[in-house]
Amino acid sequence: MNDIVTLSSASLEESLPDVLMRLVSELHDVAYLIERIEPQLLELCGDEMLMSNDSMKVLQGIDLAVQKTRGLAEFIDTITSTIPETWTVDVSTAISLVKLADMQKALATGLRHGHSQPLSKAAGDFDFF
Repeated sequence: MNDIVTLSSASLEESLPDVLMRLVSELHDVAYLIERIEPQLLELCGDEMLMSNDSMKVLQGIDLAVQKTRGLAEFIDTITSTIPETWTVDVSTAISLVKLADMQKALATGLRHGHSQPLSKAAGDFDFF
């Protein structure tokens, strides 16, 4: 955590397109995480879930959340291609407001690779926070 505090205390002038593309990556990660909820719900609740109007609304909400998250990512990705690389922003304040350390590191430096919840984690594994 000390590395991240160090990153956020200094001025971080970054290319705006680079920052936005890291944000696009994080949004795709969020969509992936949300998308993984639906099959787990169906496995836990069984076919009865498909018979309930309220449950169907929840499943539709999950689908909508995935579509909106991917839509935002595509929107940002598309407008980013029109922004000159020379445009820079200081992301130090914004980075310091992000509470998840992995996301903070990914947005500050783009160093995180893969999804924030890798499939290789064993069932029952968890992180303390």
